[in-house]
Amino acid sequence: MDRHILLVEDNRDDIELVRIAFERAGVANRLEVARDGEEALQRLLGGTLPLPVLLLLDLRLPKVGGLEVLRRLREDPRTRLLPVVVLTTSQTDGDMVESYRLGANSYIRKPVDMDQFIAAMQRLGMYWMVLNVPPEPAR
Repeated sequence: MDRHILLVEDNRDDIELVRIAFERAGVANRLEVARDGEEALQRLLGGTLPLPVLLLLDLRLPKVGGLEVLRRLREDPRTRLLPVVVLTTSQTDGDMVESYRLGANSYIRKPVDMDQFIAAMQRLGMYWMVLNVPPEPAR
């Protein structure tokens, strides 16, 4: 079973921070990256690639925004139950409320401090990759 994580993020520095944080936190799952919302939707709804076990979704994305990505994922039976963690710098309460309304499983504001970020990724990896029991994906 392919147990990869898909990070949807356009900021190169944030992508590298997630990679470093996962490595330091001991998250062994392969990390794949989609650099905009359109690429994420193609990967997830295209039907040819295996779905990730977890989607880390930024909200401020080129081409298709994160909230629209989330809306489309929840409309499709194949991705309706895919665990989605919004990982964003947005401080807007409206973004948080809308993310949950659209079916996000979790909403995490990216910590600015690297040590805090690593600790957050370690907890995220422990919960979603070890403790959480996901449903079987729809086919």
